Amino acid sequence: MILDLFRNGFSLQTLVNLLVRVFTVFCILPIHEYAHAWTATKLGDDTPRLQGRLSLNPLAHLDIFGSLMILLCGFGYAKPVGVNPRNFKNPKGGMAITALAGPGSNLLMSLIFALLANCVNIAYMNTGATVASVTVQFCAIAALINVSLALFNLIPIPPLDGSRILNVILPSKYYFQIMKYERFIVIGIFVLMVSGIFSRPFSALCTIIMRLIFTLVGLPFGSYAVTI
Repeated sequence: MILDLFRNGFSLQTLVNLLVRVFTVFCILPIHEYAHAWTATKLGDDTPRLQGRLSLNPLAHLDIFGSLMILLCGFGYAKPVGVNPRNFKNPKGGMAITALAGPGSNLLMSLIFALLANCVNIAYMNTGATVASVTVQFCAIAALINVSLALFNLIPIPPLDGSRILNVILPSKYYFQIMKYERFIVIGIFVLMVSGIFSRPFSALCTIIMRLIFTLVGLPFGSYAVTI
C-alpha cells in the first residue's frame, strides 16, 4: 500500500503489495463488476449495457474515492452496476444470480492465480530468479485479494452482493425494512473493519479458503506445489 512506503520505506515486498493494489483497481474490480453486468444482460436486463457497464474498461467501473481507499488503506469499492429486476423473468432469482456473478468471478480468478503461482514456481524453482519469486508472490497475493472480495461481498447485509441473495430468502417487507438502514450499516462495517473486531476473524476465514484453493490447485504439482 502507498502508506507503507511512507511508514516503512521502500522494500520489494511493499512494491509487490502496491502493484497488486493497482492491479486490483484496474483489473480485478472491473472484472467483478463486468460479471454482474454480463449476467444481468444475459438474464434479460439491458440496463447495464445502456449505462455503459457491459465493458472491461476500468474507467466504466471505478469509483475515485473507493479506488484511493484500496491504494491507501487496502480496502475499497467500485461503482455498483445498476440493475432493474423487473426485466428478469424471475425478479428475485435474477437478482440473486446477478449478485452471485461478482463473487463467483473472484473465486474463479483466485483459482487462476493460484494455478499460475504453481506453474511459475515449478518452472523456475531451481533457478533462484528474483522475477520468478516476485511473480509467485504477486499471484499469491492476487489470489488472496480475490478470495477476500468474494467472501466480503457474500456477507448478507446491504449494500453487499450477499444482501441481494438475502432478498430471495426474506419476505420483501422485511428485506426493504433492512435496506432502509443501508447507510448506517455501511458506516458500521467500516468501523468494525478499522477496529479489527471484524477484520481478524474475516482474515482467518480467508486464510482457510486460500489454503483449500492452493491445496486443490496444487494437487497436480505434488510436493512442488506452492503452500500457503
